[in-house]
Amino acid sequence: MAERVKLLGALPSPFVYRVIWALKLKAIPYEFIEEDLTNKSPLLLKYNPVHNQIPVLLHGDKPVCESMIIVEYIDEMWPQNPLLPNDPYERALARFWVKFAEDKVQRADIIIIYFMIHTILENWTC
Repeated sequence: MAERVKLLGALPSPFVYRVIWALKLKAIPYEFIEEDLTNKSPLLLKYNPVHNQIPVLLHGDKPVCESMIIVEYIDEMWPQNPLLPNDPYERALARFWVKFAEDKVQRADIIIIYFMIHTILENWTC
């Protein structure tokens, strides 16, 4: 039997949406557990005791923290529908643009992107 996948997060975090997007692109069923960041749950504190931050992916009882690390884990754990190209140079370019977006996107852009992604995910059917 496959281990259950749970995602601890809070919306509208772009870091949580990054993980949701990867899970949906790979068609991985998961349970979303909404966190109240003003009153962090014992589950969050247990599975991310170092930073006490979202997102946290639980694969069975194994926690994976930090959004890009989670995305890499998802891509390696479930090889169907690879998130990155096979070519090393193309993978490097993809990673460059992810890093660029993290470093350069302004807060207003994040809000606009959030609303776009939120609308897409609300209408997404797997």
